Amino acid sequence: MKPPAEPEVLTLIPARGGSKGLPGKNIRPFQGMPLIAHSIIAARESGLSGRIVVSTDDPEIADVALAYGAEVPFLRPQALADDVSPVIETALHALDWWVGANGTDPLLLLLLQPTSPLRTAEDIRQAFRLIQSSDSDAVVSVTEAKAHPYWVKTIGAEGYLRPFVDGQTHPARRQDLPNAYALNGMLYLVKTAILRAQGEFCPRLTLPLIIPASRAIDIDSESDFLMAEFASGLPTS
Repeated sequence: MKPPAEPEVLTLIPARGGSKGLPGKNIRPFQGMPLIAHSIIAARESGLSGRIVVSTDDPEIADVALAYGAEVPFLRPQALADDVSPVIETALHALDWWVGANGTDPLLLLLLQPTSPLRTAEDIRQAFRLIQSSDSDAVVSVTEAKAHPYWVKTIGAEGYLRPFVDGQTHPARRQDLPNAYALNGMLYLVKTAILRAQGEFCPRLTLPLIIPASRAIDIDSESDFLMAEFASGLPTS
């Protein structure tokens, strides 16, 4: 079902070609399709207005993206395609392209990492409904934290363990802990004016889209890939 009264959205899928953790991962076959195809198809099936753009420096990834219905209107500059290139710079580069092509920014930017193939079209629609029905500036996917910050330690200058979160009373029982959530990288939906002004995907007025841990797998290694393949056979709720 297509959401009503949609603003214009730039759906951006960043997929550089030089992955070191798992070479070629963005087009590696996953459940019968290249990994990146799952994000393209989820975006298409979500029914959001606007355009689905893949930002890549790799012509082979570009060909795959085009074959599955995304646009690749440019190849990403090499300066934005190395291991330390911030994703925000890739997003701003794509927005600048959009402005050049359309005159003004889209209202929203939807960032979908291709390494989260268990994201669904309904996840995207749910994020869209959240931002439309609130005064929030962004919706970001999160998962319940595996290691609660109250139990996480750091090592002080003298070599002893110290609480990572200072000044808190740390309950001994898990059921007494406050809820804690971690960003999982699956989905970022943000107003472009806020993104340009603040330079971050998770500004102060950000709502959570809670994703079950079974689907919140970000593929960065061979073990992640195998775990995602296993999880893809599990129920999605």
